[in-house]
Amino acid sequence: MKKTVFLGALTALGLAVTAAGASTLDDVKARGKLNCGVSTGLAGFALPDANNEWQGFDVAVCRAVAAAVLGDSTAIEFVPTTGKTRFTALASGEIDMLSRTTTWTLSRDVDLKFDFQGVNYYDGQGFMVPKAMGITSAKDLDGATVCIQTGTTTELNLADFFRVNMMSYEPVPIETNSESRALYLAGACDVYTTDASGLAATRTTFENPGDHVILDEIISKEPLGPLTRHGDNQWGDIVRWTLNALIAAEELGVTSANLAEMAAAPTNNPEINRLLGTEGTLGAYLGLSATWAVDALAVAGNYAEIFEAHVGVNTPVGLARGLNALWKDGGILYTPPFR
Repeated sequence: MKKTVFLGALTALGLAVTAAGASTLDDVKARGKLNCGVSTGLAGFALPDANNEWQGFDVAVCRAVAAAVLGDSTAIEFVPTTGKTRFTALASGEIDMLSRTTTWTLSRDVDLKFDFQGVNYYDGQGFMVPKAMGITSAKDLDGATVCIQTGTTTELNLADFFRVNMMSYEPVPIETNSESRALYLAGACDVYTTDASGLAATRTTFENPGDHVILDEIISKEPLGPLTRHGDNQWGDIVRWTLNALIAAEELGVTSANLAEMAAAPTNNPEINRLLGTEGTLGAYLGLSATWAVDALAVAGNYAEIFEAHVGVNTPVGLARGLNALWKDGGILYTPPFR
């Protein structure tokens, strides 16, 4: 009798998990659009353009997921979130996923009950100061006033850095990047600190970017990536493998220029065929169409194309690939096999 009850409980638990895992996918399909949380505005990552269309590196991940699930990268609503509101928006179901330069940490993964679905940008925290200050090292910032976004890992890293180096600082708390930009330029703080990519992006919006220096020190590891709610396993698989598809396509040489040709018929590379749905049933495993990855890649190309279009060296943000290069090109970007 106890065995029957135990097995019955496991069956019920399995059904509950299955139902929970399918719920977001069902909701998105029924709604006909993806609700994606992004930042309130960060050049190169998430920012409305002149036509009020959201553009950026994080935005591209959202659009790829919308295309993979709905076959339409425009079937999406972008929800701007701050460092404080982003997790509430995700936990409450206001958004289906968060793609907002968010650092993967143990407490966010375990205590806040979120699942990080990979890393789309390996970053680290840095400091920006006016060139006129003559500061060349973060260790010369003892007693500085520092603009810092609340509710972020940046806030905690800053406290750790100053404590380890036995220095003091005065925090100037802010909630949005636009607020920090305004206060920093107004001289309300000596230093602005956030992820180095965010500093580079913010500096591009200054009237005189050359008057400001990003110091060499990187004081933390900031693996940034999209996240979903715990327990929604199928939806998490979809977001994770859509991001993986963008990265794998770069490694496999699948680009926006040759995508249609490669997707039209099997190639001599089985992994390309499995990725593009001309061989195998990977789409069915995810509960999506066979062309889910083709649809995702058709939006803006592979990872390299997205990176170069929004934050690469030829953009105002001007970021080198660095750690975000493929593993075979000296970086650490790597995906599990598509098989």
